[in-house]
Amino acid sequence: MATPSPGYAITVRVEAPSSSTATSGLAAAVSAAGGALTALDVVESFADRLVVDVTCDAVDSDHAESITKALAQVAGVTVRKVSDRTFLIHLGGKLEVNPKVPLKHRDDLSRAYTPGVARVCLAIAENPEDARRLTIKRNTVAVVTDGSAVLGLGNIGPAAALPVMEGKAALFKQFAGVDAWPVCLDTQDSDEIVSIVKALAPVYGGINLEDIAAPRCFEIEARLREALDIPVFHDDQHGTAIVVLAALYNALRVVKKSLDDVRVVVSGVGAAGHAIIRLLAAQGVTDIVACDRRGAVHPNGEGRDEFRRWIAENTNPRGVTGTLKEVLAGADVFIGVSGPNLLTGDDIATMASDAIVFALANPDPEVDPIAAREHAAVVATGRSDFPNQINNVLAFPGFFRGMLDAGAHEITDAAMLAAARAIADAVGPEQVNASYIVPSVFDPEVAPAVAAAVKHAAHATA
Repeated sequence: MATPSPGYAITVRVEAPSSSTATSGLAAAVSAAGGALTALDVVESFADRLVVDVTCDAVDSDHAESITKALAQVAGVTVRKVSDRTFLIHLGGKLEVNPKVPLKHRDDLSRAYTPGVARVCLAIAENPEDARRLTIKRNTVAVVTDGSAVLGLGNIGPAAALPVMEGKAALFKQFAGVDAWPVCLDTQDSDEIVSIVKALAPVYGGINLEDIAAPRCFEIEARLREALDIPVFHDDQHGTAIVVLAALYNALRVVKKSLDDVRVVVSGVGAAGHAIIRLLAAQGVTDIVACDRRGAVHPNGEGRDEFRRWIAENTNPRGVTGTLKEVLAGADVFIGVSGPNLLTGDDIATMASDAIVFALANPDPEVDPIAAREHAAVVATGRSDFPNQINNVLAFPGFFRGMLDAGAHEITDAAMLAAARAIADAVGPEQVNASYIVPSVFDPEVAPAVAAAVKHAAHATA
């Protein structure tokens, strides 16, 4: 069975006999059902009975139901209520707006609002650049989606995408002090999306595009970058590429190989795969073979869009053909941003010695990380329940913090490479090993380091 996760935590309120073995029986039931008990709290006590909250992690929703049934089968126990702890933290949403200035009396009101605010409005009308200095624009990012490619869930629409965008905004604030807000658009027409974002851009200091399906995401990003004077960042592309490169820097340190010598196979040529390949190439990796569902991408392939054509024309220097499994043989590095269960441990065994495997499909990776670890020297996933989680939160908060602080709008390869190097360097030489190639997402030094590196790179290329 897969490992229980806090993402499927439940609290089961039960009524049990007030015997000396009541709570131990509940704990045993959770353990026998494969759950991970995290808390057991007596909330009410009577002469003949107890009311107990049993909190545990499950593998998935079906497993949570099995644990609940196991508790109900304990002698004398009645289940009163089951609470899904993930749904509980989403009740009412995860964001709120708080004023930064006091509004305690009439004088405060007259300065923050009418009549005093009119003078500030006129100052901005006379000099629009003052909007960055005198409004929230200097520290605000719009998290924009059309809900067409949400996580691994697919095209679920803007309302269903909102919990993800709220979470993204919360991470911006928590890790970099950036005020971000979800903008979930009820259209999947590229022209409309570009028009809407252009129209709302005056409020924001940056645009974070999120969960927009390829290839439309490429066009939307390119058009908005051309039209706007604020940074436009597609996190599914560039955030992923930055953290993958950071992890690869340190993984190569572990196996004592260099970027310019390794053979890299990338599974997936959508938004993330395209950006990873571009950034690796910008860093000097010369032997990259990209694979889509049909196998290795090469110049003689047919029916490819312009973005796959770019990959075909700029990768695969040896002209490799064949399936993913076939082209993986002899490779030093595998990077998966595609789908689950494409490879087995035996496939990883065909790679070069001291191989590096980044199986990043979420929640189910391209290869079982435990099976991969039997043959590869370094294994990373997108999951939090395995070592070396490749998580975009290491990149995007600090990246935007740096861009906003620099007052820059052009997102360059130099800025992304600087961010990747800052993330990698957050793991000191004495810390790096096969199970620790990227810092913790809760390391308080990461976002400031990324921000400083990005700000410096933005000023250097201004």
